[in-house]
Amino acid sequence: MKKTFELTHPKIKIERMVESVKHEVKKYLKRERNKTLPEGADYWDFDCKIGKSETTADVIHVTAISQQVDTIVAEGLSSFYLEILAKPATRSFEER
Repeated sequence: MKKTFELTHPKIKIERMVESVKHEVKKYLKRERNKTLPEGADYWDFDCKIGKSETTADVIHVTAISQQVDTIVAEGLSSFYLEILAKPATRSFEER
């Protein structure tokens, strides 16, 4: 998913727009996680970026998406760029 989200709408309040963005992200993550894994992979990992635009986007962890969206709303921005790319990954177990 590579998308620029608009947070302004003439009839919809910003709180509802933020909820719809978070819902769309959760729906996308669930859909990607339910895809069949390739041979040798344990789980789906996600590369995420968020920022004012595609060129200024910062790398974040998938669990920080909601917090970053709240931060962007608090800054008063009218739109932001979000990129989430799924990739297969394997767990690395270390001896303790």
